[in-house]
Amino acid sequence: MSRPVHPIEMESYRILRERVDLRHLPPLTRAVTERVVHASADLSYVTDLVCDEIALAGGLAALRSGAPVVADVAMVAAGITGRATICPVAEAGTAELARRAGITRSAAAVRIALDRVGPGAVWVVGCAPTALTELLALDARPALVVGLPVGFVGAAESKAALRVSGLPGISNRGEKGGSAVAAAALNALLYVEGEE
Repeated sequence: MSRPVHPIEMESYRILRERVDLRHLPPLTRAVTERVVHASADLSYVTDLVCDEIALAGGLAALRSGAPVVADVAMVAAGITGRATICPVAEAGTAELARRAGITRSAAAVRIALDRVGPGAVWVVGCAPTALTELLALDARPALVVGLPVGFVGAAESKAALRVSGLPGISNRGEKGGSAVAAAALNALLYVEGEE
C-alpha cells in the first residue's frame, strides 16, 4: 500500500532533484538523503550525512519484522509517521532516575527504554547528544541507530563516537542535526517499507 504524496512534497522533490543528482547513491542511502534534505531544505546534508547501505538494509529488515522504535524526545516521536514509538523522557520515573544517577533525563530515558525493548530495536536520536552517548555506553545491540542530535555541546562528538562504535548507524559530521532530520531519516525507511 503506497502512501498519498501531497503535491507540495512532489514539487519539493522535483526541485531537490533539479539541484542535485543523487542517482549514484545506493537506493536506501538515496532515500534517506533525499528525505533529510527535503525535511531541512539543507543541501549540505548531501555530503554531510554518513550512511551505510548494509546498516540501512538491516534497519529496514528490523522495521519490517516489527522491531520497536525508540525516540529520544517527544519532538522526534511526533515526527515519525506511521509507526508507534517508545519515548519515556517525560515520565516521572525518568526524572527520578536522572536525579539519582546524576545524568540527564535523556540519558535516563535511554536506560529505561532499553529495559523495555531489549536488543534489536531501532533508536532515533535527534535532540540530545547525551542520549546517544548513553546508548553507546550500554549493551543495546540495536538494529539501527539514527544518530542525528543537534547542539554545540557533545553533538559532533557523540556522532563521531557512533561512527567508530561499529554499531549500524546513520549520522552526520558536525553540530547540526535535530528532531526533524532524525525523524525524516527514519521516515525514509518507513516509506520504503510501505512501497515495496
